[in-house]
Amino acid sequence: MLRSLAKVLMAAVLAVPMAVPLSAAELGDDGLHKTSWMRETFKDLREDLDEANGEGKRLALIFEQRGCIYCTKMHEETFPRPEISQYIEENFFVVQLNLYGDVEVTDFDGQALPEKEMARKWGVLFTPTILFLPEEVAEEATAPEAAVAMMPGAFGAGTTLDMFTWVNEKRYALDNGEDFQRYHARMIQERNNGSAD
Repeated sequence: MLRSLAKVLMAAVLAVPMAVPLSAAELGDDGLHKTSWMRETFKDLREDLDEANGEGKRLALIFEQRGCIYCTKMHEETFPRPEISQYIEENFFVVQLNLYGDVEVTDFDGQALPEKEMARKWGVLFTPTILFLPEEVAEEATAPEAAVAMMPGAFGAGTTLDMFTWVNEKRYALDNGEDFQRYHARMIQERNNGSAD
């Protein structure tokens, strides 16, 4: 009996490291998860767009909030996957915004507001929400008006990677009838496992 109890305990001890997230992002002082590929900027979107373009990357804005279980899921299960974190780091300039934050954000139209008021202006209702921007934005446009895609919510790895890829490859501009959902369905078939991930 002691041997079988010892085996059960040993199995439990060995299983604990497997239950720990791959490489979850650290929490910042604002309570938001921080990844190595998120940029600290002055949150002037025209400057951020110029910097992203200068690096040959696409600008993405990600709204999160303290205590968001879906943000945690995204940071613990999706973003740590090497194929996703590497793809984002190589191709995107990501600026994090706090749904209830007070840091001033200057929109493309020149209006400057605290993050929480900018979220209301843009109609961002929940977290996470990712806005993907084109390389050029009209002067009078707001971020959501200019966005080529918006990803509302935390999705699995396959869906997330497909969205970042679809934006990066400018598939939204193709005149082939393949919107994101059709592209994503094709990617699921190509992965040949019937899973969105």
